[in-house]
Amino acid sequence: MIFKKMFSAVRAQLNKLANYFWEADPIAQMQYEYDSAVEQLKEGRIGLEQYRGLVERVGRQVKDGEAHCSKLQAQAKAYLKAGERETAAKFALELQKAKEQLAQNKAQLEMHETAYQNNLKKIQHANKKLGEVKNKIQQYDAELKMSEAEAEVAKLSASFDLNVTTDFGQLEDVIQRKIDTNRGKARVAADLSNQGIADIQAEERMEKTMAEDALKDLEVELGMRAPEVTPVAESQKDLGPSAVETEKA
Repeated sequence: MIFKKMFSAVRAQLNKLANYFWEADPIAQMQYEYDSAVEQLKEGRIGLEQYRGLVERVGRQVKDGEAHCSKLQAQAKAYLKAGERETAAKFALELQKAKEQLAQNKAQLEMHETAYQNNLKKIQHANKKLGEVKNKIQQYDAELKMSEAEAEVAKLSASFDLNVTTDFGQLEDVIQRKIDTNRGKARVAADLSNQGIADIQAEERMEKTMAEDALKDLEVELGMRAPEVTPVAESQKDLGPSAVETEKA
């Protein structure tokens, strides 16, 4: 009783394992079954070829028997015409035996030919079915891969949700924060680069003015330009009374 239970338990586990491998890759299992059927069909074809050889041999025996019977009949007829009845009787008896053997060979030939044709039809039908199975395997393989791809696409569509609660959304937030940080650094660098620009520009204007003055002095020195006269300040006119006031006096 105990061994029976143990055997049942082991068989159940083996069946469970077999079902696991059976369902793990059904396409591979179908391909295995197809290959096994092809091998069996090859063996059946070899057997059919051998059987056809037997049919051909029996058919040759029938033809030989027919020829032998025809020959014996002709000999018996010839001796009978020649008046040799005893010799003709011997050939007649041999002809009778040959006809019995020929009848048996013809019966065997008919039986073997029928069996061959039946087996031939079975193998041809099996070939046709195997072709259909092969097409189905390819179709199922393509449909299975397509369905797996559709399932993956559906899964990715769900994971690509931009909600901040999803991993993808959180990663996008991290990327955006890095982008903001990099842009902030670039803005600070740009703002810092403007410091001292006004002083530099003022210094450049001063150097430009000094250069212009030096050029003017050089032109005066070379006689290419008259010296500039400094205008009298208006405050010097207030040193004495104006001409109008003198005349009034």
